[in-house]
Amino acid sequence: MPERRSAREMLALVADGASFTELPPPLGGFRANGPLAWEGYDAARAAAAERTGEDESVVCGTAGVDGTRAVLIAFEFGFLGGSLGERTGDRLEAAYRHARAHRLPVVPLVATGGSRMQEGMLALTQLQRVARESALTREAGLPQIAVLRDPTTGGGWATLGAGADVVLALPGAQVGFAGSRVRPPDADPAAYTAEAQVAAGSADAVVPPGELRRTLGLWLRLLTSPAREAPAPHALGAPALPETGWAAVLRARSAERPRARAYLDTYFTRRVAVHGDRCGGSDPEGMLCGFGERDGRTVAYAAQTGAATRPAGYRTAARLIRLADRLGIPVLTLVDTPGAANDAEAERQGAGAAIAEVFGAVAAARVPITTLVIGEGGSGGALALAAPGNTWATPDSYFSVIAPELAAAILKRAPEEVEATAGQLRIRPQDLVELGVIRGVMYHPGP
Repeated sequence: MPERRSAREMLALVADGASFTELPPPLGGFRANGPLAWEGYDAARAAAAERTGEDESVVCGTAGVDGTRAVLIAFEFGFLGGSLGERTGDRLEAAYRHARAHRLPVVPLVATGGSRMQEGMLALTQLQRVARESALTREAGLPQIAVLRDPTTGGGWATLGAGADVVLALPGAQVGFAGSRVRPPDADPAAYTAEAQVAAGSADAVVPPGELRRTLGLWLRLLTSPAREAPAPHALGAPALPETGWAAVLRARSAERPRARAYLDTYFTRRVAVHGDRCGGSDPEGMLCGFGERDGRTVAYAAQTGAATRPAGYRTAARLIRLADRLGIPVLTLVDTPGAANDAEAERQGAGAAIAEVFGAVAAARVPITTLVIGEGGSGGALALAAPGNTWATPDSYFSVIAPELAAAILKRAPEEVEATAGQLRIRPQDLVELGVIRGVMYHPGP
């Protein structure tokens, strides 16, 4: 079992020095034995207070986290299992309102077993209060970064945890909607872990305690320091334009051509990754998403890797673009795919709907989006990521309505006519400029 730190220990772990300032608890009395007059509830609260030194299950305040100020919400699991009751809801609501009033990001450090049984449905409805405050904070353009501790279950996971913009977790933490005492007896315990939630695309990363302050601080800086625009990267590959359409295809498919990671490494001084589509899937082999620092400011990125992009990859990209748009962060997209995955499993996972999400996110974005085609631009699976009116291409790329081989097959042409078909499709970068499909070609800057 991972180490269970108290609320104060977690605050000391992530806050800079003595920077934590606790918010005063909201005024409000506590009825004898609570709203349900649950016999023994007062005694249980008193015992929890004596054991933990706290008078509720959350401690809220402001602090610097590796240099960036934020509102911190730390759960005290030792106080009735970190459960949520009416007075807990009061404190959470006050913390979110303070964050909005002072334009601060919110960081819930979650460790809870869910809603407090001794307060019945009145405890459960606190989740609606939390969801409302989270939604208002989201509308205000303020980031929310959750840290999942052991355990994070029930409504706390379904609101403060999974509802955050970015979800980090401590190693080995128990994370799941169902707590350990209410799961089916034959349930696989490995499915209810932080690592399993990352694998399922429901959390972004597992972070060791010793790295939490630095990692959390980097996320906070990036999500609160937007750049004004995302300039198109310079090309890293071929310096000259291809002579024929087929030559463009061969260049784009070459194993020697620079891929997305090379472009991201050159473009950013440091970056963090957004992982997963929050729908049970991820596509780390086909889509890279996250936020990076360039010239001291933040640009978001969604980059195809050269593989066929799977539905989870598109949904992750849509999630990234919507989040960046809400936070006012410009977006860089890198197009490089032979096309969307078209196998039966991709169809079962909703390929069409996932691609539609990206088209919609790009179309609705209010922040600048810049696109660079760095390799294959295969049909709608590539076009979904392309910014209308602000797409560029490298000399070793092409963009086509369909792959030349498939176009020839549909037209019932012989295999030897594929090269000529590539030319007819006018897919070279210079063709795309002439047709008005892209703004221009980005060349290698030279030695």
